[in-house]
Amino acid sequence: MKIRFMSLASGSSGNCYYLGTDTYGILIDAGIGIRTIKKRLKEVGIPMEHIVAVFITHDHADHIKSVGVLGENLFLPIFATSLTHVGINRSYCMTQKLGISAKKLEKYQPLTIRDFTIESFEVPHDGTDNVGYCIEADGKTFCFITDLGQITPTVEKYILKANYLVIEANYDAEMLKMGPYPPYLKDRIASCTGHMCNADTAEFLATHWQPHLHYIWLCHLSKDNNHPDLAYKTVEFRLKDVGIIVGKDVELCALKRSMPSELYTFE
Repeated sequence: MKIRFMSLASGSSGNCYYLGTDTYGILIDAGIGIRTIKKRLKEVGIPMEHIVAVFITHDHADHIKSVGVLGENLFLPIFATSLTHVGINRSYCMTQKLGISAKKLEKYQPLTIRDFTIESFEVPHDGTDNVGYCIEADGKTFCFITDLGQITPTVEKYILKANYLVIEANYDAEMLKMGPYPPYLKDRIASCTGHMCNADTAEFLATHWQPHLHYIWLCHLSKDNNHPDLAYKTVEFRLKDVGIIVGKDVELCALKRSMPSELYTFE
């Protein structure tokens, strides 16, 4: 079975990821416009009709912008925790509230959608309720962790399972420190319920790398406090320090904030 992955957008302006097969797929988050979602899928030959479900990590606007249309107009099931669903329907960006399309999931309780086994787990972030996703299909394990302030033992457990890992590298600590954000926002970003910096993500990956981890995608890069080359090099150099060579031992990519990635195919 071919498993295909694509980032449609990854950043504070909007997040949306696709994971699927040749005939169907799911979305992780839907924080960009519905027209953009349709357009970017169509550009790589994926019709919207192939989407069978949407899974939400948390209720911040950059992750839920289009869930109302996807759920209530396109009749797709929108999976999230009970608390996240409450937060979604309270959000200012939800001009169309979720009704029958809202499907509740329980953390640590796997559910099956066709060939995918999907398990959510708690991550530390300042949304209403926040999860990452561990998705198994055809012997391959994908892990999505898009927003978190620190890597807890729970998060670590799921990362260590991954063959394919989407993980946050939101900001460079020095850029954040010297940048224009007000002190309260800098403190929020750098807190244990905020976001991960490049160096902390790099340090974890270097000290916890497993030979079965084949791909790392760095996600949710800040527009003002990071740069794709900086995030990439920070992780690449730290991996090299411990003898892990990017391009040989593992593949590494810093995802673009507002542009799609290539469509990756894994057999």
